[in-house]
Amino acid sequence: QVQLVESGGGLVQAGGSLRVSCAASGLMFSRYSMGWFRQVPGKEREFVAAISWSGSRTDYTNSVKGRFTISRDNAKNTAYLQMNSLKPEDTAVYYCASTNLALSTSPRQYPYWGQGTQVTVSS
Repeated sequence: QVQLVESGGGLVQAGGSLRVSCAASGLMFSRYSMGWFRQVPGKEREFVAAISWSGSRTDYTNSVKGRFTISRDNAKNTAYLQMNSLKPEDTAVYYCASTNLALSTSPRQYPYWGQGTQVTVSS
């Protein structure tokens, strides 16, 4: 079955950096678009970034543009989210997700999800 496993979350001070990873198995990774979403308690899951199957196209929510970079290594079946200049408002559980549809910002378009990794940014 499809498994997505996030890693790399943690506690960082404002202005710092973190890279979260998403290791995929059970799917033809190079044929799937990948997305990163985040969620805080009491709020809906929010789109952060997405990358097409080839890596040629990316999309970001406005609040992270210029600070976050999504990438993938199809040889390693892994997607990454490099987060720089982190702010306290970036604190959330970060989830990776995959879809065989075109690159999408809607969580409803992603059938496969990881368990999430906590990112906490202290002020």
